[in-house]
Amino acid sequence: MYTVGITGGIGCGKSVVAHLFRILGIPVYDADQEAKKLYDHDPMLKALIIANFGPEVYPNHRFHPKALSEIVFRDPQKLKLLNEIIHPRVIAHSREWIKQQTSPYAVKEAALLIESGSYQELDTLIVVNSPIKMRIARVMQRDHISRDAVEARIKQQMPEPEKAKFAQHIIENNECMLLIPQVLALHELFLRQSTSTL
Repeated sequence: MYTVGITGGIGCGKSVVAHLFRILGIPVYDADQEAKKLYDHDPMLKALIIANFGPEVYPNHRFHPKALSEIVFRDPQKLKLLNEIIHPRVIAHSREWIKQQTSPYAVKEAALLIESGSYQELDTLIVVNSPIKMRIARVMQRDHISRDAVEARIKQQMPEPEKAKFAQHIIENNECMLLIPQVLALHELFLRQSTSTL
């Protein structure tokens, strides 16, 4: 199975790019969504989260992602601890998911592919770039939070120029370059590369 990673900073448009691959019939592993499922359905993980971040993360016994975000994005040590807890579980889950796919190639979308080291298990990596002003505006609208809150989250992440150093492919999501032609070109490339690895 030829594997492709998609990553980028908060608000860059990773999910939009991943959706375009889905439209092309390519399965996509959404690490953030799968992590949310694990928070609710993995009893050991749930116990660890409550022990380290408090019961307010599980009001009415259901995972509340916003409550956890508010805790970890205020405290770099808490964010580091969360990543140490969740990343190994998501990586193991994604490995099993990839084994089950039968398409020419599969995509894994994750915000922290590079930081977690899991990009090393993939054949190629796409970094989605977007201007900082656009990223801030998107996240403010999407999450209904202040500019200061968005900027605090961005400061916790690896800068986009650093991410780009790990990429074999860059997709520009800047409202000047069209996304669809960029994705289509990569899709054709990955189909060829997946055939050549057989």
